[in-house]
Amino acid sequence: MAKTWIPMMHSAGTASRQAHVALPEGSFEREMGKEGFFGPAAHFYHANPPTGWIDWDGPLKPRAFDTTKFSPGDTSPWAAKLLLGNAHVKYRHHSIAQKMDHLVRNGDGDELLFVHAGSGSLFCDFGHLTYSEGDYIMLPRGTMWRLEPAEATKLLLIEATNDSYRLPEKGLLGPHAIFDPGVLGIPAMDEAFKAQQSNTQTWRVVIKRRDQLSTVTYPFNPLDAVGWKGDLTVVKLNWRDIRPLMSHRYHLPPSAHTTFLANRFVVCTFVPRPAESDPEALKLPFFHNNDDYDEVIFYHHGQFFSRDNIHPGMITLHPCGFPHGPHPKAFQLAARATDTTQPRMLDEVAVMLDTRDALDVAPAAENVEFTGYVGTWNPQGFRQAAE
Repeated sequence: MAKTWIPMMHSAGTASRQAHVALPEGSFEREMGKEGFFGPAAHFYHANPPTGWIDWDGPLKPRAFDTTKFSPGDTSPWAAKLLLGNAHVKYRHHSIAQKMDHLVRNGDGDELLFVHAGSGSLFCDFGHLTYSEGDYIMLPRGTMWRLEPAEATKLLLIEATNDSYRLPEKGLLGPHAIFDPGVLGIPAMDEAFKAQQSNTQTWRVVIKRRDQLSTVTYPFNPLDAVGWKGDLTVVKLNWRDIRPLMSHRYHLPPSAHTTFLANRFVVCTFVPRPAESDPEALKLPFFHNNDDYDEVIFYHHGQFFSRDNIHPGMITLHPCGFPHGPHPKAFQLAARATDTTQPRMLDEVAVMLDTRDALDVAPAAENVEFTGYVGTWNPQGFRQAAE
Protein backbone atom coordinates (compact mmCIF):
# COMPACT_ATOMS: atom_id res chain seq x y z
CA MET A 1 0.00 0.00 0.00
CA ALA A 2 1.32 3.46 -0.89
CA LYS A 3 2.21 5.70 2.02
CA THR A 4 0.37 8.99 2.41
CA TRP A 5 2.41 11.09 4.79
CA ILE A 6 0.85 13.93 6.76
CA PRO A 7 1.79 16.95 4.60
CA MET A 8 2.80 19.67 7.02
CA MET A 9 5.54 22.30 6.90
CA HIS A 10 5.97 24.26 10.09
CA SER A 11 8.69 26.27 11.78
CA ALA A 12 9.21 27.45 15.34
CA GLY A 13 11.90 29.47 17.03
CA THR A 14 15.17 30.17 15.25
CA ALA A 15 15.64 27.91 12.25
CA SER A 16 17.41 27.83 8.91
CA ARG A 17 15.39 28.64 5.77
CA GLN A 18 16.87 25.58 4.04
CA ALA A 19 18.17 22.34 5.43
CA HIS A 20 21.99 22.15 5.74
CA VAL A 21 22.43 25.77 4.61
CA ALA A 22 23.12 28.97 6.61
CA LEU A 23 22.59 27.48 10.05
CA PRO A 24 21.70 29.93 12.84
CA GLU A 25 24.89 31.26 14.41
CA GLY A 26 26.36 28.86 16.94
CA SER A 27 23.75 26.14 16.33
CA PHE A 28 24.10 22.45 15.50
CA GLU A 29 21.60 21.04 13.00
CA ARG A 30 20.06 17.60 13.53
CA GLU A 31 17.86 15.85 10.98
CA MET A 32 15.08 13.54 12.16
CA GLY A 33 13.58 11.72 9.20
CA LYS A 34 11.62 8.75 7.91
CA GLU A 35 12.49 6.23 5.19
CA GLY A 36 16.20 6.97 5.42
CA PHE A 37 16.56 10.25 3.53
CA PHE A 38 13.46 9.84 1.33
CA GLY A 39 10.57 10.52 3.72
CA PRO A 40 9.30 13.50 5.74
CA ALA A 41 11.88 15.12 8.01
CA ALA A 42 12.28 17.71 10.72
CA HIS A 43 15.42 19.76 11.32
CA PHE A 44 16.34 20.89 14.82
CA TYR A 45 18.87 23.59 15.68
CA HIS A 46 20.58 22.82 18.97
CA ALA A 47 22.76 24.93 21.23
CA ASN A 48 25.03 21.92 21.84
CA PRO A 49 26.22 19.03 19.62
CA PRO A 50 23.68 16.17 19.64
CA THR A 51 26.63 13.77 20.13
CA GLY A 52 28.01 15.51 23.22
CA TRP A 53 27.21 12.65 25.59
CA ILE A 54 29.44 11.99 28.60
CA ASP A 55 28.20 8.50 29.54
CA TRP A 56 26.42 5.58 27.90
CA ASP A 57 24.84 2.56 29.56
CA GLY A 58 23.15 -0.26 27.66
CA PRO A 59 23.58 -2.19 24.41
CA LEU A 60 22.36 0.49 21.98
CA LYS A 61 25.43 2.59 21.10
CA PRO A 62 27.82 3.40 18.26
CA ARG A 63 30.31 0.58 17.79
CA ALA A 64 33.52 0.05 15.83
CA PHE A 65 35.42 -3.07 14.79
CA ASP A 66 38.97 -3.45 13.49
CA THR A 67 39.30 -6.13 10.80
CA THR A 68 43.07 -5.59 10.57
CA LYS A 69 43.31 -7.70 13.75
CA PHE A 70 42.01 -10.80 11.97
CA SER A 71 44.44 -13.57 11.05
CA PRO A 72 44.26 -15.23 7.60
CA GLY A 73 41.68 -18.01 7.52
CA ASP A 74 40.59 -20.95 5.41
CA THR A 75 40.44 -20.52 1.64
CA SER A 76 36.69 -21.23 1.52
CA PRO A 77 34.39 -18.19 1.67
CA TRP A 78 32.07 -20.30 3.82
CA ALA A 79 34.78 -20.00 6.50
CA ALA A 80 34.67 -16.19 6.27
CA LYS A 81 34.08 -14.41 9.56
CA LEU A 82 30.45 -13.38 10.02
CA LEU A 83 30.47 -9.89 11.54
CA LEU A 84 26.90 -8.60 11.25
CA GLY A 85 23.64 -9.99 9.97
CA ASN A 86 19.89 -10.34 10.01
CA ALA A 87 17.31 -12.31 8.04
CA HIS A 88 18.02 -10.27 4.88
CA VAL A 89 21.76 -9.71 4.82
CA LYS A 90 25.00 -11.32 5.97
CA TYR A 91 28.11 -9.16 6.28
CA ARG A 92 31.36 -11.13 6.40
CA HIS A 93 35.13 -10.60 6.20
CA HIS A 94 37.39 -13.01 4.31
CA SER A 95 41.16 -13.32 3.91
CA ILE A 96 42.64 -15.66 1.33
CA ALA A 97 46.22 -16.09 0.15
CA GLN A 98 46.11 -19.52 -1.56
CA LYS A 99 44.01 -20.61 -4.52
CA MET A 100 40.81 -22.47 -3.76
CA ASP A 101 40.92 -26.21 -4.51
CA HIS A 102 37.13 -26.46 -4.82
CA LEU A 103 34.16 -24.51 -6.13
CA VAL A 104 31.40 -22.87 -4.08
CA ARG A 105 27.81 -21.99 -4.82
CA ASN A 106 25.57 -19.77 -2.69
CA GLY A 107 21.99 -21.03 -2.70
CA ASP A 108 20.88 -18.42 -0.14
CA GLY A 109 21.13 -15.25 -2.24
CA ASP A 110 23.25 -12.99 -4.44
CA GLU A 111 26.76 -12.33 -3.13
CA LEU A 112 28.57 -8.99 -3.39
CA LEU A 113 32.36 -9.06 -2.95
CA PHE A 114 34.37 -5.91 -2.26
CA VAL A 115 38.14 -6.28 -2.67
CA HIS A 116 39.82 -4.35 0.15
CA ALA A 117 43.30 -5.61 -0.75
CA GLY A 118 44.94 -7.98 -3.19
CA SER A 119 44.51 -9.14 -6.77
CA GLY A 120 43.98 -12.34 -8.67
CA SER A 121 41.50 -14.31 -10.75
CA LEU A 122 37.92 -15.43 -10.27
CA PHE A 123 36.70 -18.44 -12.22
CA CYS A 124 32.95 -19.02 -12.50
CA ASP A 125 30.24 -20.46 -14.76
CA PHE A 126 30.54 -17.44 -17.04
CA GLY A 127 34.31 -17.56 -17.50
CA HIS A 128 37.42 -15.90 -16.07
CA LEU A 129 37.59 -12.46 -14.43
CA THR A 130 40.63 -10.69 -12.99
CA TYR A 131 40.15 -8.62 -9.84
CA SER A 132 42.17 -6.00 -7.97
CA GLU A 133 41.88 -3.62 -5.02
CA GLY A 134 38.71 -1.56 -5.05
CA ASP A 135 36.60 -3.93 -7.17
CA TYR A 136 33.03 -4.88 -6.46
CA ILE A 137 32.11 -8.29 -7.88
CA MET A 138 28.41 -9.23 -7.92
CA LEU A 139 27.77 -12.97 -8.10
CA PRO A 140 24.17 -13.98 -8.90
CA ARG A 141 22.65 -16.59 -6.63
CA GLY A 142 23.61 -20.09 -7.73
CA THR A 143 26.85 -19.09 -9.49
CA MET A 144 29.69 -21.61 -9.14
CA TRP A 145 32.99 -19.83 -8.47
CA ARG A 146 36.44 -19.93 -6.93
CA LEU A 147 39.37 -17.56 -6.42
CA GLU A 148 43.03 -17.80 -7.37
CA PRO A 149 44.80 -14.91 -5.61
CA ALA A 150 47.94 -13.51 -7.23
CA GLU A 151 48.57 -11.73 -3.92
CA ALA A 152 47.01 -11.99 -0.48
CA THR A 153 43.41 -10.85 -0.74
CA LYS A 154 41.03 -9.32 1.81
CA LEU A 155 37.33 -9.18 0.98
CA LEU A 156 34.02 -7.99 2.29
CA LEU A 157 31.23 -10.43 1.44
CA ILE A 158 27.70 -8.98 1.56
CA GLU A 159 25.01 -11.59 0.96
CA ALA A 160 21.53 -10.48 -0.14
CA THR A 161 19.79 -13.34 1.63
CA ASN A 162 16.87 -14.68 -0.42
CA ASP A 163 17.19 -11.56 -2.59
CA SER A 164 18.87 -10.09 -5.67
CA TYR A 165 21.07 -7.05 -6.27
CA ARG A 166 19.90 -4.28 -8.57
CA LEU A 167 21.12 -0.85 -9.63
CA PRO A 168 19.40 2.26 -8.26
CA GLU A 169 16.99 4.32 -10.32
CA LYS A 170 18.83 7.41 -11.60
CA GLY A 171 15.77 9.40 -12.64
CA LEU A 172 16.46 12.79 -14.21
CA LEU A 173 20.20 12.10 -14.10
CA GLY A 174 19.86 9.57 -16.91
CA PRO A 175 21.24 6.02 -17.18
CA HIS A 176 24.89 7.08 -17.60
CA ALA A 177 25.19 9.12 -14.39
CA ILE A 178 27.28 8.08 -11.38
CA PHE A 179 28.72 5.28 -13.48
CA ASP A 180 27.99 4.33 -17.05
CA PRO A 181 26.90 0.66 -17.27
CA GLY A 182 29.52 0.39 -20.02
CA VAL A 183 32.26 0.27 -17.33
CA LEU A 184 30.87 -2.94 -15.84
CA GLY A 185 33.23 -5.82 -16.48
CA ILE A 186 32.05 -9.37 -17.15
CA PRO A 187 33.92 -12.70 -17.25
CA ALA A 188 35.52 -13.90 -20.45
CA MET A 189 35.76 -17.41 -21.83
CA ASP A 190 39.44 -16.81 -22.49
CA GLU A 191 42.49 -19.06 -22.58
CA ALA A 192 42.81 -18.96 -18.76
CA PHE A 193 39.24 -20.26 -18.45
CA LYS A 194 39.81 -23.01 -21.00
CA ALA A 195 43.13 -24.01 -19.41
CA GLN A 196 41.52 -24.80 -16.06
CA GLN A 197 38.96 -27.16 -17.57
CA SER A 198 39.70 -30.84 -16.97
CA ASN A 199 37.99 -34.20 -17.48
CA THR A 200 40.62 -36.12 -15.49
CA GLN A 201 40.56 -34.33 -12.13
CA THR A 202 37.98 -34.72 -9.36
CA TRP A 203 36.31 -31.47 -8.29
CA ARG A 204 34.10 -30.61 -5.32
CA VAL A 205 31.34 -27.98 -5.25
CA VAL A 206 30.43 -26.84 -1.73
CA ILE A 207 26.90 -25.45 -1.75
CA LYS A 208 25.54 -23.22 1.00
CA ARG A 209 21.77 -23.35 1.48
CA ARG A 210 20.00 -22.18 4.65
CA ASP A 211 23.50 -21.79 6.12
CA GLN A 212 24.10 -25.53 5.80
CA LEU A 213 26.82 -26.94 3.57
CA SER A 214 26.52 -29.79 1.07
CA THR A 215 29.34 -31.13 -1.08
CA VAL A 216 28.82 -32.43 -4.60
CA THR A 217 31.76 -34.27 -6.21
CA TYR A 218 32.35 -34.53 -9.96
CA PRO A 219 34.93 -36.60 -11.89
CA PHE A 220 35.59 -33.45 -13.99
CA ASN A 221 35.70 -29.68 -13.52
CA PRO A 222 32.06 -28.50 -13.81
CA LEU A 223 33.28 -25.10 -15.06
CA ASP A 224 33.24 -26.62 -18.52
CA ALA A 225 30.84 -24.32 -20.39
CA VAL A 226 31.75 -23.70 -24.02
CA GLY A 227 29.49 -20.66 -24.26
CA TRP A 228 26.53 -18.80 -22.77
CA LYS A 229 24.00 -16.06 -23.60
CA GLY A 230 21.49 -13.98 -21.67
CA ASP A 231 21.18 -10.90 -19.47
CA LEU A 232 22.21 -12.48 -16.15
CA THR A 233 25.92 -12.67 -15.35
CA VAL A 234 28.69 -11.82 -12.90
CA VAL A 235 29.61 -8.11 -13.05
CA LYS A 236 32.60 -6.13 -11.79
CA LEU A 237 32.76 -2.43 -10.87
CA ASN A 238 35.76 -0.56 -9.46
CA TRP A 239 35.21 2.46 -7.22
CA ARG A 240 37.49 4.50 -9.50
CA ASP A 241 34.82 4.31 -12.20
CA ILE A 242 32.22 5.92 -9.93
CA ARG A 243 31.73 9.63 -10.62
CA PRO A 244 29.79 10.84 -7.59
CA LEU A 245 26.96 13.31 -7.50
CA MET A 246 28.20 16.64 -6.13
CA SER A 247 26.74 19.97 -5.13
CA HIS A 248 28.95 22.90 -4.18
CA ARG A 249 26.02 24.58 -2.40
CA TYR A 250 24.40 21.70 -0.49
CA HIS A 251 25.71 18.60 1.30
CA LEU A 252 24.04 15.60 -0.33
CA PRO A 253 22.74 12.74 1.86
CA PRO A 254 24.36 9.28 1.66
CA SER A 255 21.47 7.96 -0.43
CA ALA A 256 22.82 10.01 -3.37
CA HIS A 257 25.80 7.64 -3.40
CA THR A 258 23.82 4.37 -3.67
CA THR A 259 25.64 1.79 -5.80
CA PHE A 260 23.61 -1.43 -5.33
CA LEU A 261 20.31 -2.13 -3.62
CA ALA A 262 18.19 -5.07 -2.51
CA ASN A 263 14.69 -5.08 -1.03
CA ARG A 264 15.73 -4.44 2.59
CA PHE A 265 19.10 -2.71 2.33
CA VAL A 266 21.32 -0.54 0.14
CA VAL A 267 25.07 -0.45 -0.50
CA CYS A 268 26.57 3.01 -1.03
CA THR A 269 30.09 4.04 -2.05
CA PHE A 270 31.84 7.18 -0.87
CA VAL A 271 34.69 8.17 -3.21
CA PRO A 272 37.01 11.22 -3.37
CA ARG A 273 35.26 14.46 -4.29
CA PRO A 274 35.60 18.23 -3.77
CA ALA A 275 34.17 19.60 -0.55
CA GLU A 276 31.24 22.00 -0.74
CA SER A 277 32.53 25.51 -1.54
CA ASP A 278 29.48 27.68 -0.86
CA PRO A 279 30.25 29.62 2.36
CA GLU A 280 26.78 28.92 3.77
CA ALA A 281 26.70 25.18 3.01
CA LEU A 282 27.60 22.43 5.45
CA LYS A 283 30.89 20.84 4.42
CA LEU A 284 30.53 17.49 6.17
CA PRO A 285 27.73 15.05 7.11
CA PHE A 286 25.00 16.61 9.21
CA PHE A 287 23.94 15.26 12.59
CA HIS A 288 21.02 12.92 12.02
CA ASN A 289 18.95 10.22 13.69
CA ASN A 290 18.98 6.61 12.55
CA ASP A 291 15.20 6.34 12.67
CA ASP A 292 14.56 3.57 10.14
CA TYR A 293 17.95 2.06 9.28
CA ASP A 294 21.07 0.58 10.86
CA GLU A 295 24.17 2.14 9.28
CA VAL A 296 27.44 0.27 8.69
CA ILE A 297 30.54 1.84 7.12
CA PHE A 298 33.68 -0.02 6.04
CA TYR A 299 36.64 2.34 5.75
CA HIS A 300 38.71 1.29 2.73
CA HIS A 301 41.15 4.06 1.87
CA GLY A 302 42.22 7.62 2.62
CA GLN A 303 41.52 10.19 5.32
CA PHE A 304 37.99 9.89 6.69
CA PHE A 305 36.97 13.51 6.98
CA SER A 306 34.03 13.03 9.37
CA ARG A 307 35.71 10.50 11.67
CA ASP A 308 38.51 10.42 14.22
CA ASN A 309 40.27 7.34 15.66
CA ILE A 310 39.47 5.39 12.47
CA HIS A 311 41.86 3.79 9.98
CA PRO A 312 41.43 1.68 6.81
CA GLY A 313 40.08 -1.78 7.55
CA MET A 314 37.79 -0.60 10.37
CA ILE A 315 34.01 -0.87 10.45
CA THR A 316 31.54 1.33 12.32
CA LEU A 317 27.97 0.42 13.26
CA HIS A 318 25.45 3.11 14.17
CA PRO A 319 22.22 1.28 15.04
CA CYS A 320 18.78 2.80 14.67
CA GLY A 321 17.66 4.85 17.66
CA PHE A 322 20.00 7.76 18.41
CA PRO A 323 21.61 10.77 16.68
CA HIS A 324 25.11 10.61 15.28
CA GLY A 325 27.32 12.74 13.10
CA PRO A 326 30.84 14.10 12.64
CA HIS A 327 33.48 13.93 15.34
CA PRO A 328 34.36 17.25 17.03
CA LYS A 329 37.74 17.59 15.30
CA ALA A 330 36.15 17.14 11.88
CA PHE A 331 33.41 19.63 12.72
CA GLN A 332 35.97 22.24 13.76
CA LEU A 333 38.08 21.72 10.64
CA ALA A 334 35.03 22.13 8.41
CA ALA A 335 33.96 25.27 10.25
CA ARG A 336 37.37 26.83 9.56
CA ALA A 337 37.27 25.95 5.85
CA THR A 338 36.50 29.47 4.63
CA ASP A 339 38.56 29.55 1.41
CA THR A 340 35.87 28.88 -1.18
CA THR A 341 38.11 29.67 -4.18
CA GLN A 342 40.11 26.47 -3.66
CA PRO A 343 37.70 23.75 -2.52
CA ARG A 344 39.61 21.00 -0.76
CA MET A 345 39.43 17.41 -1.96
CA LEU A 346 37.95 14.85 0.40
CA ASP A 347 40.22 11.85 -0.04
CA GLU A 348 38.25 8.88 1.27
CA VAL A 349 36.82 5.64 -0.03
CA ALA A 350 34.25 3.79 2.07
CA VAL A 351 31.49 1.22 1.60
CA MET A 352 28.25 1.89 3.46
CA LEU A 353 25.54 -0.67 4.20
CA ASP A 354 22.15 0.69 5.33
CA THR A 355 19.71 -1.99 6.52
CA ARG A 356 16.01 -1.54 7.19
CA ASP A 357 16.13 -4.34 9.79
CA ALA A 358 18.21 -4.40 12.96
CA LEU A 359 21.61 -6.07 12.66
CA ASP A 360 22.98 -8.63 15.11
CA VAL A 361 26.66 -8.37 16.02
CA ALA A 362 28.47 -11.72 15.72
CA PRO A 363 31.17 -12.94 18.15
CA ALA A 364 33.92 -12.49 15.53
CA ALA A 365 33.17 -8.76 15.41
CA GLU A 366 33.04 -8.48 19.20
CA ASN A 367 36.50 -10.05 19.37
CA VAL A 368 38.00 -7.11 17.43
CA GLU A 369 35.80 -4.33 18.82
CA PHE A 370 37.19 -0.88 19.66
CA THR A 371 35.10 -0.49 22.81
CA GLY A 372 36.17 3.11 23.35
CA TYR A 373 34.46 4.28 20.15
CA VAL A 374 31.34 5.52 21.96
CA GLY A 375 33.50 7.99 23.90
CA THR A 376 35.32 9.48 20.93
CA TRP A 377 32.77 12.27 20.38
CA ASN A 378 33.57 13.73 23.82
CA PRO A 379 36.96 12.29 24.85
CA GLN A 380 37.54 14.85 27.60
CA GLY A 381 34.18 14.49 29.27
CA PHE A 382 33.35 10.84 28.68
CA ARG A 383 33.42 8.72 31.83
CA GLN A 384 34.35 5.40 30.23
CA ALA A 385 38.05 4.96 29.41
CA ALA A 386 38.79 4.31 25.76
CA GLU A 387 40.93 1.35 24.80
